Amino acid sequence: MKRREFLGSCAALGGAAALSAMEEAWAQASPKRYERARLVDARGRPLRARELAAETNFVFHYPYVSTPCFLLKLRRPVVAPSTLKREDGAAYAWTGGVGKERDVVAFSAICAHRLAYPTREVSFIRYQKDRSSTSSGAVIHCCADHSVYDPAQGARVVSGPAPQPLAAVLLEHDAATDELAAVGTVGPEQFEAFFEKYAVKLGFEYQGKARQPVGERSEVRELAAYCRQTIQC
Repeated sequence: MKRREFLGSCAALGGAAALSAMEEAWAQASPKRYERARLVDARGRPLRARELAAETNFVFHYPYVSTPCFLLKLRRPVVAPSTLKREDGAAYAWTGGVGKERDVVAFSAICAHRLAYPTREVSFIRYQKDRSSTSSGAVIHCCADHSVYDPAQGARVVSGPAPQPLAAVLLEHDAATDELAAVGTVGPEQFEAFFEKYAVKLGFEYQGKARQPVGERSEVRELAAYCRQTIQC
């Protein structure tokens, strides 16, 4: 191959690689739709936004049966969109809360640092409405590594070693019935790393079905009822 042709081929390949990387980054930053799951209470009844206690930790699983999420009702509307960045630099938009008061938000409960998450035995990550060891409160604080996230700003990192925000769970609110449903995620998902790190534990707990989609509904419970012990720091 002549030198000019060779250089032209390299430039074309380099341009294609750059375009592919841009497309991948865009795909990672775009909302990802999963199967719609209606949020229900312990009796299987549709959960209504007005029934949520403010500043209380609620947990549900989405989009898989083993991946926990926080559901929070803050004490103020969250109406302004927040632009956030993943660790790889890809920017994404989070549109705020839902519900009549625009104060209901949901995020993955898998910490973005070392993947600490609420288990049946203990949870080192939780929403803390009062002052914590590294903040004035009203944050999601992971006591395993002191990563702190602001749920009113798309779970952006306030302090600590976490390299990126928590993934946001996209919620659908029916204004007529006040019911809630999870429909997807946006931001830095940790699911593959989560499945890999806890493969043995999840294998025993979910009998090989940890990656199974949660289905048409997901039960919401208070974190205190889901975990035997919750750590506050």
